[in-house]
Amino acid sequence: MTGGWPRYARGTALKISWRQALAWRMERQLLDPVGRVPVAAVVRRLCGVQAQVASSAELAVRVRREKSQPGEVSRALSEGRLIKTWAMRGTLHLLTPEDAGTYLSLMASGRSWERPSWQSYFGVTPKQLDALREVVRETLDGKVLTREELIAAVITRRGYGHLGEALRSGWGTLLKPYAWQGDLCFGPSRGNRATFMRPEDASSRWAALPQPDEAAAVVIVAYLRAYGPATIENFRNWLSRGRVSARQLRTWFSALGDRLGEVEVDGERRHVLAADLEDLGSTKPTSAVRLLPGFDQYVLGPGTEDGHVIPAARRRAVSLQSGWIAPVVVAGGVVSGTWSRDGDLVRVGWFKETGRPPRKALEVEVARLSTIVGRDLHVAMAPQ
Repeated sequence: MTGGWPRYARGTALKISWRQALAWRMERQLLDPVGRVPVAAVVRRLCGVQAQVASSAELAVRVRREKSQPGEVSRALSEGRLIKTWAMRGTLHLLTPEDAGTYLSLMASGRSWERPSWQSYFGVTPKQLDALREVVRETLDGKVLTREELIAAVITRRGYGHLGEALRSGWGTLLKPYAWQGDLCFGPSRGNRATFMRPEDASSRWAALPQPDEAAAVVIVAYLRAYGPATIENFRNWLSRGRVSARQLRTWFSALGDRLGEVEVDGERRHVLAADLEDLGSTKPTSAVRLLPGFDQYVLGPGTEDGHVIPAARRRAVSLQSGWIAPVVVAGGVVSGTWSRDGDLVRVGWFKETGRPPRKALEVEVARLSTIVGRDLHVAMAPQ
């Protein structure tokens, strides 16, 4: 094999431990050591940050920066250095406007809105959706509208009055295909009301959607640089949860050719970039302890099903009802507990089976969290 994998030719995969793999992933995700890059660079490195809980999204960025300021994510949005839109798995994400189109292109390629079940539920055909798309684009051109203002403009058009209820859905399901096609994104909130606008109006840095095959090469490379070593199933769970077929994903991975390498992690084969093999092979295990917010990318990137990050017996402690993802304590790359804030206390629910909690390291991390939130915090242990 050529193209960056000369050391491990003839089908012999580099062999490493999961402790090494997770330490490398911690470094790639600006967790050990903590990064010094700007806000947008953090978001880019993570392939987006899930953002339906704004405070969690901001904390996900700030815990990865040595020096940060309150409100820096909001400022990046208002200055067009980030945009907010429905993206991977249909959830709300922060993305850089330069990169957003590549991720959205893959989401749109699945064309989930053309499925009979989807059409039946909403009572709208693909032809009607295409027509509605033009209405949405025209309505938002040069404007920032609340959901109700957008709906009011749409349902006054002949033939669209019956869509009012579906458009008001809290999940925004009927509007998501337009986000995935680059027709709308979120604008600045008006109080507690979300607004929508065109991406090109949200940021002068907005780049149009490339073709899916072109986008796939970019996205897979970015994903493996942040979340490798990984399987195609890891990528599938992170990207679309079935909205893009497994066959299509395999085709996209194969198209990378010699850029794609393979590593054996404690006997399990995983994909990495060939160019990263040397660095990965020389990585030493880490003992770093980090407090990460709910919905953190460290958990969402590989998926909560990945037992190497979240022990299978503890998945329910992290992945809660209604898709809620708890704040987690990561030690040595493995989720070893959960945490919550109670006034000035950080209550750590340490998983008993992981051994004695690293009290000193937890105190240091809580002190770092104190500087981020601007409040003097203290650790309260509550083994679970």
